[in-house]
Amino acid sequence: MTVERFDITSRSDIARLVNLFYDQVRDDDLLGPIFDDVAHVDWVEHLPKMYDFWESVLFGTAVFKGNPLAVHNALARLAPMTGREFDRWVGLFQATVDDLFEGVVASEAKVRAARIAFNLQHHIRADQDALRSADVALR
Repeated sequence: MTVERFDITSRSDIARLVNLFYDQVRDDDLLGPIFDDVAHVDWVEHLPKMYDFWESVLFGTAVFKGNPLAVHNALARLAPMTGREFDRWVGLFQATVDDLFEGVVASEAKVRAARIAFNLQHHIRADQDALRSADVALR
C-alpha cells in the first residue's frame, strides 16, 4: 500500500517533520548522545525554536530568533562536530522529509538542510583552526 505524501505547506507540517526528525536523532547512536548527554537539550524549549527556524527558512517568515552558529561552535568544543556527525544529521533529516512529504518545498528543505550543515561545519572548522593558531602563537 502506497501512502500519498503531500508538500510541506504549514507550520503544523514543519512541527510534524521536526518532531519525527528529532525522535530519530535522539535514537541515533552517533547523534543522540551529543544532544542528550553533552548538550543536555531541553526538548520542550528546543523543539518550538526548531519550528520557528524551519518556518523562517522554508516560508521566509521572521519568527526565528537565535544564533545557530554560536550554539554549534560552543557545542563543538565539547563533542565531535565533524563531517561524520553532519552527514548523519543531513541523512536523517532528508530521510525524514522523504518519509513524510514530497513536493517543491520538501525538496527545498532537503537542499537547505545540506547547505546549513555544510556552512556550520565550515565555520566550526575555521573557528577551531583559528583557536589552534592562536594557541600556537601564545606558546
